[in-house]
Amino acid sequence: MSYFTLRALTKSYESHAALQEFSLELAKGEFVSIIGESGSGKSTLLRIAAGLLTQTSGEVLLDGKKIENPEQKLVPGYDEIKLIHQDYQLFPNTTVEENITRPLLNYEENYRKHRVGHLLDRLGLTPYKDRLPRQLSGGQQQKVAIAQALAVEPEVLLLDEPFSHLDAIQKRKLIYELKELLGEMGTTVIFVTHDLDDALWFTDTLVVLQKGKITQKGNSKALCEQPKSKYVARLFSAINTLPDRDQSYIRPADIRIRTRGGLVGHVVDQRFLVHYNSLQVRLRAGGQLWEVDDPLRKHQIGDRVYLHVREEKIITLKS
Repeated sequence: MSYFTLRALTKSYESHAALQEFSLELAKGEFVSIIGESGSGKSTLLRIAAGLLTQTSGEVLLDGKKIENPEQKLVPGYDEIKLIHQDYQLFPNTTVEENITRPLLNYEENYRKHRVGHLLDRLGLTPYKDRLPRQLSGGQQQKVAIAQALAVEPEVLLLDEPFSHLDAIQKRKLIYELKELLGEMGTTVIFVTHDLDDALWFTDTLVVLQKGKITQKGNSKALCEQPKSKYVARLFSAINTLPDRDQSYIRPADIRIRTRGGLVGHVVDQRFLVHYNSLQVRLRAGGQLWEVDDPLRKHQIGDRVYLHVREEKIITLKS
C-alpha cells in the first residue's frame, strides 16, 4: 500500500517544463534513488514533494493526507517531510548541539534533551557538540544537517545530493551509517543524485529522470541488463556499437579477448583501473573505437586483439 504518493506532478515555467507528469508511490519505510543529470528536474521534484514549491498540476499525499503547497498553506513545509540540501544550510554562529536543537525549541525540555543526545550519539557527533560548523569537516557538517532534519522524527526524508561535497571514503561511510539509522527509524526516503554509484550504494530501487520525465524505473539489475534507452544504458558503463547490427550494443565487460577469431582490432590506448585495464581498441573493419575490459592485464598499446562478443549480453534498443 502506498504511504507517500507523488501523482502526475508537473511544473512548468514560461520557457520550459521542469517536470512532466511525474508519478511515484512509496511504501512506508521504503528507500528510492532518483538519478538524473543536472537540470533534469530532481531538485524541483523534491521541493514540490516537501510542500515548499507550488506545482503546476498533480498532487502529493502522505498517508492519504494531501500535502498543501505554498499557495495553499500560510507557512510552507511540514515537520513530517524534511528536505536535506547539498549545501548543509546550518546556522554558522551556533554550536552543533544548538543547530540540532533548533527544530525542537517548542518541544518539552526532557524530550528535547533526550532526542538531541540520541542523535549526537547515533551520528558520532558527541565529541563535536560544542564546535561551530566551520570547525567541522564536510562529512561532519552533513551529519549535523541530517541530525537537524531528523530531530522532529519526520516520516519522510528527501535527500538532495547530500554527499556531493564529500570525498569517496567519507561518502561511502556516511551512506552506510545513514542507511542503518533510517532503516531503524522506519523512515521513507527519496534520495536524488547524478552519481549512479551513490544511488546503488543507497538502494537497489532506481528511478531515472531525464528532462523532467521518468525514463525508466526498476531494480539496478533490470536497468543495467534491459535499458530502454542509450541514456539509461550509459549510466552503468560505456557501450560499444555492434557493426552491421541496428541499435545493438555491448558493454566493455561483456567482450572476451581471444587468440583468434572474432573481430580483429589493435590496442590504441590503455588505462590501469582498480580491477582491470581499460583498453581502447580500433576495429580493423570499419575503424570503430571500442572500449574493452582486460581483467588479466595482458595487452599493451599496439597489440593485435581478437574480440568475441557474448551474444546473451547484447543490448538491443528500440528505434
